[in-house]
Order: sequence, then C-alpha cells, then structure tokens
Amino acid sequence: MAAADITVARPRATPSERILGFISRTPVHLGLVVIAIIWLVPTVGLAVTSFRPRGEIQSSSWWSSLTHPEFTLENYTDVLNRANMDTAFVNSLIITIPATLLPLTVAALAAYGFSWISFPFRDTIFLVVVALMIVPVQMALVPLLTLFRELGIANGFGGIWLAHTAFGLPLGIFLLRNFFITLPRDLIEAARVDGASNLRIFLKVVIPLSVPALAAFGIFQFLWVWNDLLMAFIFIQNGELLPMTVRINQMQSTYGGEWHLLSAGAFLLMIVPLIVFFALQRYFVQGLLAGSVK
Repeated sequence: MAAADITVARPRATPSERILGFISRTPVHLGLVVIAIIWLVPTVGLAVTSFRPRGEIQSSSWWSSLTHPEFTLENYTDVLNRANMDTAFVNSLIITIPATLLPLTVAALAAYGFSWISFPFRDTIFLVVVALMIVPVQMALVPLLTLFRELGIANGFGGIWLAHTAFGLPLGIFLLRNFFITLPRDLIEAARVDGASNLRIFLKVVIPLSVPALAAFGIFQFLWVWNDLLMAFIFIQNGELLPMTVRINQMQSTYGGEWHLLSAGAFLLMIVPLIVFFALQRYFVQGLLAGSVK
C-alpha cells in the first residue's frame, strides 16, 4: 500500500503577530503613498489648471479651486482652434503609431533570429547591436538629415519614422531576445519536428507567449516617440506636419503668458501616454523582468 501524502498545515498567525506584521509594513506603505503623492501632485495641478478660467489662474493658486471650484472647457476649445493643436494631435498619432509598430516588428523578428536560429557570429553580432544603445542620438542628426534630404523624405513623415525605428531597434532586440531565450525549448523543437518553418514558429508559438515583452517595449517606444521634441524638430521640415511637442514649444513664445492655453495643451499631450500606460500596465513589469531570472 502506497504511503498517503501528508500535508502540513501552516499555523494561523495570532492576533498579536498580525498586528506586528501590519506595523512592520506600515512605514513601507506610507513611504510608497508619499512618493506617489509627490509624483501625482504636478499632474493633478496641471489638470486642474487646464480647466480653470484665465482670470482665476492669474489671481489664485490651483489648489484654491478644490474648495471653490470654477471650471470651463473654453481653454481646450481655444487651444485647439488658435494653436492648431487638433492638427498637431493627429500628426503626433501619425508619427507615433508607425514609429512604434515598425521597430516592434523588426526587433521581434531579429530577436527570434538571435534566440533560435544558428548562424555564424550570432553572439558577436548581437553584442554589436547591444553596443549601439550607447550611441547618442545627437551624433547622427546632421548626417541623417543630409541623407534624408538627398533621398527626398525630409519633408514628410518617412524620415522621422526611419530615424525612430533605427534608434529604437537596439533596445527592442535586447529586451525581446532576453525574453525569447527563456521560452521552453521543447515547444520550439516540437514545432520543428512537426515541420513548421521558422516564420510559422515565430507567429504561432513565440508571439503568443511573448505578449508581456512586446507590450513593455511597445510602451517604451510609444512614450519615447510621443514625447520626442528634438527629432521632430529636426526631421519634420513641413510646418503643417508638426507634432504636439513642437507646437507646444512654439506656444511658449507665442502665448508665453497664456497659462490657460499652455496648461490645456500640455495636458492634451500627457493624456494619451497615460491612457496607453494604464491600459498595458499589467504587462509592464513582466516585460521589464524578461530574461532576468530563469
């Protein structure tokens, strides 16, 4: 007769032990709450200011509106009409979405090759790609702009798509490769035994298991491109194609004292990254930890 499995029950904590455990964790929780408040206060202040009338902004602080609320939507109407922020918002989406999807696709394909396809000097090439992360963007601005003008893509979105893709690939390949190599080898080998090609393995096996890593890199790339000012200022030569970051920079000189317009424009710029981050935050930590442990 086989011996029965014996499960040892953990003793329940006594009330005093629970109280001591709560007290020991309280400083950590309080510290996290304080840090969160410090980080949120500027964002809340900007959001409140963006809805306040111009006269109220100039005469009182933003926190006074918490006790005597007086809000309006005219700030957003003015900033969309007077500063062409509606067109700039669409331009930012047109720039950011392809500049996120392109490096995400190319980096995923390259990371799969570095993880599961054997070819000469694979590890050496991977190290070279990782080393490219230390190359500053500013070094390549002038050569790239000269090249894009010769190719005739400096007056549209093509140049900035290529620039963001090129500078986003090293980080994307590094993150995704570290995640791909942690996938079970048995799954890859079983698919190969069944006759699946590398492309089919990539699409049917690797991609469905790598959603956290793909989402993490997508968040990084989206936030970087959406908040970019330098590359948009350099590579967008057509004034009608300027994104929100450049428009807000121009508003500071045109409407320097119009805080109701500046705050509304800045909050419009912030709202999309906040939505993207909170929508995909459950994948964020998983993707950041990809490949860190086995």
